[in-house]
Amino acid sequence: MGLYGKYLPKYKKRFIAGVLCVACEAFCDLLGPTLMSRVINDGVEPGSLNGVLVWGGWMLLVTAFGAGFAVTRNILASRVSQRIGAELRSDLFVKIMNFSEADADKIESGSLITRMTNDTAQVTQFINGVMRVFLKAPINCIGSIVLASALNLRLSLIIYGVAAVVGTLIVISMKLSYPRFAALQKATDRLNTAVQEHLIGVRLVKAFGTVEQETARFWEANDTLRQRGVASQKIITLTSPVMTLAVGLGSALAIFWGSRLFEAELARPGDISAFIIYMAQILTSLLMITNIFNTFVRTRASAARIGEVFACGDDFQSLSLSKEKGSQTTIDPLSADGERAGRKTGSLVFEDVTFCYPGSSVPAVKNLSFSVAPGESLAIIGPTGSGKSTVCWLSLRFYDVNSGRILLDGTDIRELPAEAVRSQIAIAPQKAALFSGSVSDNLRWGDADATEEQMREAAARAQAGFIEEMSAGYGSPLGAGGVNLSGGQKQRVSIARALLKRAPVLILDDATGALDAITEAKVRKELLAVKQTLVTVTQRCTTAMFADKILVLENGETAGFGTHTELMETCEIYRQIYQSQVDKEG
Repeated sequence: MGLYGKYLPKYKKRFIAGVLCVACEAFCDLLGPTLMSRVINDGVEPGSLNGVLVWGGWMLLVTAFGAGFAVTRNILASRVSQRIGAELRSDLFVKIMNFSEADADKIESGSLITRMTNDTAQVTQFINGVMRVFLKAPINCIGSIVLASALNLRLSLIIYGVAAVVGTLIVISMKLSYPRFAALQKATDRLNTAVQEHLIGVRLVKAFGTVEQETARFWEANDTLRQRGVASQKIITLTSPVMTLAVGLGSALAIFWGSRLFEAELARPGDISAFIIYMAQILTSLLMITNIFNTFVRTRASAARIGEVFACGDDFQSLSLSKEKGSQTTIDPLSADGERAGRKTGSLVFEDVTFCYPGSSVPAVKNLSFSVAPGESLAIIGPTGSGKSTVCWLSLRFYDVNSGRILLDGTDIRELPAEAVRSQIAIAPQKAALFSGSVSDNLRWGDADATEEQMREAAARAQAGFIEEMSAGYGSPLGAGGVNLSGGQKQRVSIARALLKRAPVLILDDATGALDAITEAKVRKELLAVKQTLVTVTQRCTTAMFADKILVLENGETAGFGTHTELMETCEIYRQIYQSQVDKEG
């Protein structure tokens, strides 16, 4: 598998050492029955105490060496498998964090969690098993057949028949198991997705009184997982007893046939005893091989699912335009006063931009053109679904336009790595995304090196003075998603975080929707006083009217562009929105 080719070479020496230990341990196990036959034949049968002590001593010595090899390979297997598992999880996390937006929508978050945990654990266990028992089983099986044949060729014919029956059962088991294990993993995805959705939306579920319906949905997913689990185990449940029966019948036949050969003086007691032990080893090895193949089948399904994640496209690092020019353009860092190389920064221009979301043929924005000069404020307003948030995502280069271009400080953002673009833009999203940790941990997403004084300043501008009233101030803990804050408090922390980044362009994607009019007015006043290009997506005319320019969107197209006064005279849609909000309130 490709995954193993990627990670195992890093631990090649330890892996080879572990395999050698497995081989040596198997060799010691194989010598045991042969040495025991010598104890019986050369010691017990002739009544020689010396023979018993000599060959018994060799048995103890070989057993001690086998135990030493077993301990060593267990240590090596655990270290190698766990390190590979840690690297695999880390690489998966980095890959997911760098998903392109188009690919991020293809795999559900519940499935991604399953792939990072369940599937990765399966791969880790398989590597551990390879170094501990998977290689030992075939060595023991083949070695037992060879040594049993060397002891007595006539008796060994029984082993060949048993091996043929068990080998056939293994092939059948592999072919039937793979699709069942693949279905099992998909059912696990579905259950994880259901649990994640219900946990995130537990308050909404209670508010709408749909606990019973959602519980029924969970039990449906849970029962599907149970059914897939039963189906995946049926093959093993059926084949394992049949193999045990085959080997058991073989052992009984060996005893019967061995007794006849002993009567004919064609077999010695020690040979028959050793042969029975080899039959037991063969049974154990064959059952282990069956488990190996079933584990391989399940791991193959898990590795394929992990491979799907790695096959997804990366976020834009440096795209086609820069490659065509043979160089990569970068944005120079800002100086302390927000200027770069003696010129103002933060201009944002859309030139005839058209964009459709992946999988859709309907443009989210069409022939969209506008410009914002450094330090200016732009408000974007329009009906629901008119493309307001799409403008934000395109500006941050989460997607590339289908036609037209977007200029940041005069440079087409497709010529820039995504990190360079996003380092110049701060955003406070419509849904404030906060994370478990302290308030300061969340604020420092904007600036990892921010001092407490800088955090206070940003919080003051965002009207987030409530932070200092919390139990531990900026060190106060936040639950996942900021569950211990109100909606308005979350938005103000989100705005403070964006301000702390001190980027040339600040985008507020309806980030004040949960604030009352007085608080919003205070926040707006502070934001307009900052030397940043401000783009505000809003549903309120009372917010938009204070911007230098207002962009009115309808169905992804420009319905109006200008100041509040100009739009009241020239834009019917804006006038209708204003009248429905302001006049009605008056």
